[in-house]
Amino acid sequence: MTAPIALRRARGRGALSWIAQHIVLVTLAVLFLGPVALVVLTSLMSNEQALTASIIPRTWEWSNYVTVFRDVPLARWFGNSAFYATLATLFMLVSSVPAAYVLARVKFRGANVIFVAIIVAMLLPPQVTAIPVYVMWSQLHLTGTLWPLILPNLLGDAFSIFLLRQFFLTIPREYADAARIDGCTEWGVLLRVIAPMARPGIAAAAIFMFFNSWNDYYGPLLYASENEVAWPVAYGLATFRGAHGTDWSITMAITVLVMIPVVVIFFFAQRVFVEGITLTGVKG
Repeated sequence: MTAPIALRRARGRGALSWIAQHIVLVTLAVLFLGPVALVVLTSLMSNEQALTASIIPRTWEWSNYVTVFRDVPLARWFGNSAFYATLATLFMLVSSVPAAYVLARVKFRGANVIFVAIIVAMLLPPQVTAIPVYVMWSQLHLTGTLWPLILPNLLGDAFSIFLLRQFFLTIPREYADAARIDGCTEWGVLLRVIAPMARPGIAAAAIFMFFNSWNDYYGPLLYASENEVAWPVAYGLATFRGAHGTDWSITMAITVLVMIPVVVIFFFAQRVFVEGITLTGVKG
């Protein structure tokens, strides 16, 4: 009789553990999704109700989304953000992937110094170099556009290089050595062997760059604020909110529309994104 009793107790403890874990997960999900739900509900309220403490709309004002497209140049903001984020991501990949590969796999004098410099660049606040960099772009007559935020990615991104280097270190050297024996150059090893195996890490770096560019406010404020045609969604939304501080229903409707592309991209890329972040920390 002792064995069946012990088995039932073990099953009971397992069930209680399962319930406790899921209660915690459900609670965390509510905490994270609560503000998002509040934004969506507020976007469907009348402007008068949005100024009250109500949570559920009395009348569902779907016309708020029609008003957004009628009164706000949202399509232009989306186009500018897509242009900025896409080019910045592509330029980052073109420059940062080879740089990270060299730091991870090619031995040369000064590699550690360069890697330390990259870490320092990660820690350096952008405000420190804002004035001299702005003067440089001003002399090149590129202020008032998004190009000062896009072109620097051709020289590499410190965080992306660090992330990709750490991921490349998790790939066994034997694969690259076998490719070299078969006659591959270093470019061949990178493009034909390392890059396909490092797709999760590359995807994670690309998603980080795309999201940072899409949500960037400080850069457009500094370089594109004088030219309304070049405003991306982050700066356009902040400007609209400043000009219509009490029009919360329309502001929240714009916020929902701005969030949709980010949520959709992450939904489809979450598996490879999480895999890239997880494997990056396997080996230093």
